Amino acid sequence: MSGEREQENAPGSPKHFNQTMAPLDIESNTAAQEMLDHEKNGHADRAQWVLNAPEPPSIWRELKDCISESLLPQCSNFLSSRNQHGYKPVLSVLRAIFPIITWSRNYKATKFKNDLLAGLTLASLCIPQGIGYATLAKLDPQYGLYTSVIPPLIYAVMGTSREIAIGPVAVVSLLLSSMIPKVQDPEANPIAYRNLVLTTTFFAGIFQSAFGLFRLGFLVDFLSHAAIVGFMAGAAIVIGLQQLKGLLAITHFTNKTDVISVLKATWISVHHSWNPHNFILGCSFLSFILSARFVGKRNKKLFWLPAIAPLVSVALSTLIVFLTRADKHGVKIIKHIQRGLNPSSVHQLQFNDPHIGQVAKIGLIVAVVALTEATAVGRSFASIKGYHIDGNKEMVAMGIMNIAGSFSSCYVATGSFSRSAVNFSAGCETAVSNIVMSITVIICLEFFTRLLYFTPIAILASIIISALPGLIDLNEIYKIWKVDKLDFLACTGAFFGVLFASVEIGLLAAVTISFVKIIISIRPGTEILGRLPGTDTFCDVDQYPMAIKTPPALIIRVKSGFLCFANANFVKENIMKWATEGDEKDTKGNGKKTFQLVILDMSNLTNVDIAGIACLEELPITNPRWQVIHKLKLANFVGKLGERVYLSVGEAVDACLNPKMAAI
Repeated sequence: MSGEREQENAPGSPKHFNQTMAPLDIESNTAAQEMLDHEKNGHADRAQWVLNAPEPPSIWRELKDCISESLLPQCSNFLSSRNQHGYKPVLSVLRAIFPIITWSRNYKATKFKNDLLAGLTLASLCIPQGIGYATLAKLDPQYGLYTSVIPPLIYAVMGTSREIAIGPVAVVSLLLSSMIPKVQDPEANPIAYRNLVLTTTFFAGIFQSAFGLFRLGFLVDFLSHAAIVGFMAGAAIVIGLQQLKGLLAITHFTNKTDVISVLKATWISVHHSWNPHNFILGCSFLSFILSARFVGKRNKKLFWLPAIAPLVSVALSTLIVFLTRADKHGVKIIKHIQRGLNPSSVHQLQFNDPHIGQVAKIGLIVAVVALTEATAVGRSFASIKGYHIDGNKEMVAMGIMNIAGSFSSCYVATGSFSRSAVNFSAGCETAVSNIVMSITVIICLEFFTRLLYFTPIAILASIIISALPGLIDLNEIYKIWKVDKLDFLACTGAFFGVLFASVEIGLLAAVTISFVKIIISIRPGTEILGRLPGTDTFCDVDQYPMAIKTPPALIIRVKSGFLCFANANFVKENIMKWATEGDEKDTKGNGKKTFQLVILDMSNLTNVDIAGIACLEELPITNPRWQVIHKLKLANFVGKLGERVYLSVGEAVDACLNPKMAAI
């Protein structure tokens, strides 16, 4: 008997095993209960982390910080050095306003050599283009040269781009010549027209400076890249058609810019009065300029050839007209160009004009278009060179130079696509190339304006036409079509609006389509989430087909950063549809499964309003952002949520699907 008892109690015997397992079962059950209690308490604690978060910064605090950062970006550096003696605090502020102080310390003679060559090459293109763009803007030729003096000098000390070339451009000239004549006729009263152009330039500078100081550059983005591409292409065609007046020496021409009116006016004029000598002269030199550009593209070492081709064309055509006295045989010439530096125009600004509101509106439109073009040019070349340009400083620099320009007989200046490309190809190192160009134009104004008396107008038309192909980017249009059809719609809307209606209609079409795209983005869809196998990551089941859904729980994420009145009902309808209609057939094929629980992932949402809050009733929510949970507390919605607030989707799924956790 004693042997049997020893055998029963021996290690490994069934009785011994049962005796040893009983305490283990009790311990494991106790541990499981403790873990469950810990999970319950842990979830409760984590829910309180979310619900008891401190209040986020108020809107007034955010506005104050924004203004401080905008108006005084160097304030912290200045305050940190306020106890220092000498000029260092002042120098810190001056460096922020004038970047030239920073980069000029490392400026060397080798860089100046490259900038000198680039500046002279730039001037050879800028002088004839400036005269041509002034005539496009329906101003006297010297105003194009004036605009190539003061603005480039100011930008050189305040701008952050090394390659951008400042001066008059075709698109801005077209905007002014198409919009201001609706207020003042340039032929009936050219002086009043000029004064309104200068006043528009002042307003454009004010708006540009404000955009930079208050960091409102996002307003420029309402004209999307696609819209600008389409607008530029349409404007290039309109500008080219309008140059038929100079190319054919047409006396009476339409003031409208749409393609139908221009072609109709050209057709009528050709059948009545036009001079073939102008056409032959203009087309001959247009062929020469385009041929020089083709050769320059094929051989990069001859980059200077297309740059000086316009100036050579002006010199040769002027000499031909002077020697043959072709002006006596119907060839139209520029005649007198006022000699001397920019005269003051402060007294010419018309702030008491009865149409001042309309002039300010034109200034706003011109400011946005000019900034968009300059920003696109500056960023493209900065990315090639591998450096960063400060967008806000660029806007301030553009604004200050146009304000100063309006005081010194300049009209709206900005960065030029064609001249910036020439500046880049010529090997410019810094903005000193703009200074060299400006000084060269000053010399031209002082000593060589008389030599331009016999310059034929047809040559100016051919120079403008030769610069237009660079505004039509077919590759970019094709890329827009491939990437985003709605962007392509904005592109074509701007293109056809400019081409068949007017410049204003084209811009309005572009902005309208851009707003439609924004509205569509505000009304987002919803996506169903599933767990990736072997992970706690939840992803869109359409994007990741391997993700496993977790019925009877439906996990939904809103594809938007804002749940508001504009999309709340749309989101609620989507949730109800998924929850009531089910998702997929069960294993027996007895129809669709229905979901018993909906979990809303709020990780994308950055803000919510009253209409959005109403969508959240009776829904467990996960990972709400700071502003969202604060507004839920203000709306007394936290009490309705109870503890249905979770830090992650995984925690919400585990808690809601576990019967013991569901009672929490």
